[in-house]
Amino acid sequence: MADKVEFELVSPERLLVSQGVDMVVVPGEDGDFGVLPGHALFLSGVRPGVIEIYDGDKISDRIFVAGGFAEVTGERCTVLAEEAVNLAEVERTTVEARIRDNEQAISIASPDEDVSSYRIDLGIGRALLEALENK
Repeated sequence: MADKVEFELVSPERLLVSQGVDMVVVPGEDGDFGVLPGHALFLSGVRPGVIEIYDGDKISDRIFVAGGFAEVTGERCTVLAEEAVNLAEVERTTVEARIRDNEQAISIASPDEDVSSYRIDLGIGRALLEALENK
């Protein structure tokens, strides 16, 4: 059995991570799941939350994802994320502005206007703010 899991995190813009890790914890649709070498085959939706990358028994990186899909094999974990950003690079004021902008767009929308995209982005913004508060 390998002593590392090959972890890849891909967003629509770029490949964010491609490295061997001791463990990765992913925010799955049905709860967080950890991936170690030799993991069983597994597919899962990914909910907005934080991917934690482990080096030994310490978290080496925390990356926020806005949702997506994960594929796990015995040697690899690949996450295709709708949006992904390293928490160390996120400014709280930017996230707060994102939340305010979406709340305002929802509040001024006409009754027949579809605001579902604003609601989705508002939920992502709130999840990102929560992740920042817990880092």
